Amino acid sequence: MAKKVAFVLKRGVEQPELTEPWAAVKEAGYEPVLISDAPGEVTALIHDWERGESFPVDLELKDANPDDYALLVLPGGTLNSDKIRTVPEALAFVKAFVDAGKPIASICHGPWILIEAGAVKGKKITSTARISTDLKNAGAQWIDEEVVIDGNLISSRSPRDLPAFNKAIVEVLG
Repeated sequence: MAKKVAFVLKRGVEQPELTEPWAAVKEAGYEPVLISDAPGEVTALIHDWERGESFPVDLELKDANPDDYALLVLPGGTLNSDKIRTVPEALAFVKAFVDAGKPIASICHGPWILIEAGAVKGKKITSTARISTDLKNAGAQWIDEEVVIDGNLISSRSPRDLPAFNKAIVEVLG
């Protein structure tokens, strides 16, 4: 299995939902890779409002091969999640993970892209309560818990659940 973990995101990602899983993946001996639709940097936000740090893009989506990764992480952030779900290359990347049954970890608003990819119907999932209706309307069973694992999908509600989210990610990676 690949020793790399894909983090797919855009500007407006919720900073701790990127940095804390990133650190957990590195500590587990995996190489995190920041993948976006454009080269350069991605600027994070804190609580969807305060400007956070900028992070270098490692690879553009057009050059990323899902087969190279053991896990896909979809961090939240309202702006990030709303924008990345409209990027055809991002949807194709996510669908490749779905079709292969490979693990996908999403937090907060991150499941929006799973809805667009057709990956939530019949699945148990959690997220920020703000998108619970979206998930239900897409056929998911929304559950208000810190971490929900259903098959290849790992989901969490918000930054307050990051310790449990990170633990689940590391357990899936082995």
